[in-house]
Amino acid sequence: MTFSKKLGVIVFLMVAGIAAARCWAELPINELTEAERRSGWQLLFDGKSADQWRSYQKETLSDGWQVVEGAIVRVKAGGGDIVTKKAYENFELSIEYKISKGGNSGIMFHVSEDEPAPWHTGPEIQIQDNVDGHDPQKSGWLYQLYQPAKPNWLVQVEKEAGLESPTVPDTTRPAGEWNHIYARISSMQSQVAVNGVTYYSFVQGSQEWNELVAKSKFAKFPKFGKNETGHICLQDHGNEVAFRNIKIRVLPADGSVPNPVDGQLAVKAVEAFPNLTWEGWQGTDEKTGKTVPLRPIVLTHGGDGTNRIFVATQRGTIHVFPNDPDCRQTKLFLDIKEKIQPWEKGNEEGLLGLALHPKYKDNGQFFVYYTSVDQPRKSVVSRFNVSKDDANKADPASEQIIMEIPQPFANHNGGSIAFGKDGYLYIALGDGGAANDPLLNGQNLGTWLGSVLRIDVDHKSDGRNYGIPADNPFLDRDGAKPEIFAYGLRNVWRLSVDRETGDIWIGDVGQDLWEEINVLKPGGNYGWNIREATHLFGNDKPKNPEQPIDPVWEYDHQIGKSITGGFVYRGTSVPELQGMYLYADYVSGKVWALEYDVRSGKLKRNMSIPSNGIPILAFGEDEMGEIYFLCQTVSGKDMYKFASGK
Repeated sequence: MTFSKKLGVIVFLMVAGIAAARCWAELPINELTEAERRSGWQLLFDGKSADQWRSYQKETLSDGWQVVEGAIVRVKAGGGDIVTKKAYENFELSIEYKISKGGNSGIMFHVSEDEPAPWHTGPEIQIQDNVDGHDPQKSGWLYQLYQPAKPNWLVQVEKEAGLESPTVPDTTRPAGEWNHIYARISSMQSQVAVNGVTYYSFVQGSQEWNELVAKSKFAKFPKFGKNETGHICLQDHGNEVAFRNIKIRVLPADGSVPNPVDGQLAVKAVEAFPNLTWEGWQGTDEKTGKTVPLRPIVLTHGGDGTNRIFVATQRGTIHVFPNDPDCRQTKLFLDIKEKIQPWEKGNEEGLLGLALHPKYKDNGQFFVYYTSVDQPRKSVVSRFNVSKDDANKADPASEQIIMEIPQPFANHNGGSIAFGKDGYLYIALGDGGAANDPLLNGQNLGTWLGSVLRIDVDHKSDGRNYGIPADNPFLDRDGAKPEIFAYGLRNVWRLSVDRETGDIWIGDVGQDLWEEINVLKPGGNYGWNIREATHLFGNDKPKNPEQPIDPVWEYDHQIGKSITGGFVYRGTSVPELQGMYLYADYVSGKVWALEYDVRSGKLKRNMSIPSNGIPILAFGEDEMGEIYFLCQTVSGKDMYKFASGK
């Protein structure tokens, strides 16, 4: 390679790297994250040597491909297609590419070397500059076979909200910028995502697959798409292209992946209140005979020395009862079902938050977050008071609306509320809903959505029913909502405060590939919608000076698909859990305990807790610091606590 050509390649990579650094500061390059390492991912390229690759039908790698600035780069004509030295059957591939202006390339899989060209056997995920490229097959499409399409549920959601977005999504970034492709190739089902957004799924050898192949240019190649195992191939299409962060996870036939843990704790779940019934609720509708799930969504306490437990249900009721395992019936504390949007339609509306005032013993105030039945769609944060005559009854007429938050869609409402050790109320919101943050709320400080808010409910100011704390981080930024404490969040489920340290922990539900846990910092930007956990997402441009903060932990969607954030354990009954953050995944039913040093920023261990796979809606904490988890049943036996398994 001539000096001038090499210099051009280096400049090409450096300019892209500088631009990317503005968005993706401190993202690991050619390294495995702790979560990836523990869940079975391996590097196919370490940024220094391309020794896991060779030229197609050759023993060595052509000098037309070289390692430059931490990337495998096609640097000159005649480089030829390159393949992995190993062949793979079922696997996941994570890879970043950067294509030159007008350029074209591709990633093929299940390639065998018994044909003149790799594309005669291996299906190709197209790579090109979607702006100036010449090929009608766009980047990320499975060449002449599959292209992205919006799922029907998303079409309906957008229609209801009056939103129009492209029928064929394109989440690629321009030529000269890094893009990410995720591909799961499996005999069960395969999937391709571009910059975190799922484009399509397919099953090789299915009737649909065979019909599409028959209509394509590949129909004349009898071995095309027929291999059950083969090499991964990076295509030389005559244009400059670079690849980095190439990672693979080999899958068994059943598609299972390692649980990213350091071991299992000797802890078990036990039914907390086995004899409890719920005043005013039955598991079956007497008129229709249909089941009526209880849906407990918050378990908390008043900090008033009574050791009572308060449970809010998504249906719109709050119950109170003694913290006694032999307790037989709750008392209905508050019923606001007529005010809230029913949860049944999409699972994400209803009564979603409950927080009792730090001085509840003295003032009897508590706060709720619910999605209102009124139109247009909105969420409401309200204050109520306990009845003057009955400590186990709220005064339903005492409602004072603190905030009304417009909601464009039915999903991603967040809804956790909690008082910090500073006495302020923290309100966790989603990005407004639909999918992929279509309104770009995550990085928009001019909206409350996609943020955690911090307000003073003990004082009013500027015509509001609340005050703005003087040290809120965006109080003086032009165009920013002064209530915002942290932003860049997709759908917080759930938020909690460490009773010992005051640290605010959240579980943020991911889009298509990653779930994450964050510990909030004032003014923190947690990346959404330009990042999902520590990974590239979408093609929106950064708008704010705050660099995205990495989550303290993440896990991918082969492990679980919807995080349920919990609490840091500060009780005394289960010493094995002391100081660990408990969390779960609603879809997979897995339960974990994370030990993380917030001060040093170091992960110590992630441990599994035995579970029976029941979906966990939420966690709760009683006055003594014991942790519970809440599930959906029609029996009312919805609450469990942890016990030592020794």
